[in-house]
Amino acid sequence: MTRELVIGKHHIHDESNCYVIAEIGHNHQGSVDTAKEMIKVAKECGAHAIKFQKRDNKALYTKALFEKSYDNEFSYGATYGQHREALELSPDQYKDLIHFAHEIDIDFIATAFDFPSADLLNGLNVTAFKAASGDAKSIPLLKHIASFGKPFVISTGGCQIEDVHRIYDSLKPLNTRLSILQCTAAYPSDYMHLDLNVIQTYRKLFPDTVIGLSDHTNGISMGPAAYVLGARIMEKHFTLNRALKGTDHGYSLEPVGLKKLVRDLNRTRIALGSATKRTHECEKSPITKMSKKMVARHDLPKGYILKEEDIEFKSPGDGLHPHELERVIGKKLIHDLEEDDDILFEALEN
Repeated sequence: MTRELVIGKHHIHDESNCYVIAEIGHNHQGSVDTAKEMIKVAKECGAHAIKFQKRDNKALYTKALFEKSYDNEFSYGATYGQHREALELSPDQYKDLIHFAHEIDIDFIATAFDFPSADLLNGLNVTAFKAASGDAKSIPLLKHIASFGKPFVISTGGCQIEDVHRIYDSLKPLNTRLSILQCTAAYPSDYMHLDLNVIQTYRKLFPDTVIGLSDHTNGISMGPAAYVLGARIMEKHFTLNRALKGTDHGYSLEPVGLKKLVRDLNRTRIALGSATKRTHECEKSPITKMSKKMVARHDLPKGYILKEEDIEFKSPGDGLHPHELERVIGKKLIHDLEEDDDILFEALEN
């Protein structure tokens, strides 16, 4: 059964590099200029895609939550609704950003949190859709997005396995271009709650689906581990400066971190190499220098019958290796050997 997914120009499968999504979210702080700079830097760092979030705030939140006081160090407004509106980009701004991303050849992915946002993003022709963990049980919305036929990546933070089966069973008949990400919906996530082995569980349960990780831990070390377990999509939050105002910046990667994550994921694929144990050409010289061969412990005359005490093991290992010892003991020499001369089969009778 084939496990593959094409997003933009990228063919994702078991033998491919990991597809890296730099999650910008609202780390642009409502600024199109900042958003463009983040897109450009993410591309320079090697990310394959950037991801934004789109909300129709008045359609998404209850009136009580929209008007609730939101007075804290991260707030961009007096109420939660004002805070969310301050961070929201307009349809025209999204259109501008999507065009910019296409110009510099990086995929534009977006999370739609509601039906109006989903329709807007589809009309703007985003490369792919993402669903947040909070919508893992929002099957009507997920089915609506799946019906667009675009690649659809879904995080599964906070889920039980029956929830993940429900997602797969509901969406796969509508859209085969599906990817499921292991995720822990804590911001940031503690390593003890990451459950990376779920990646292997998902691969067994959904053998026709690309599996990945949405990682909210601090740092980059979990990326290569996830790749080894079979993750082929990696999503990490991204910022230009972790000290900026906002709830997501603190656990986001700065450019240096994103660049190292992409580097280490690519190195991991190369390092996994072949399942066949072999000797590489680059090993031959060092191994010869470090390993040992059999040599004469002292001068030995022609016709002498070799005993174990006549043999020493010395470097370099450019002769018969010590594992051949049993094959030379008891053999007769056909010519004289001096101390440290190699003991070779050619020097033995028969």
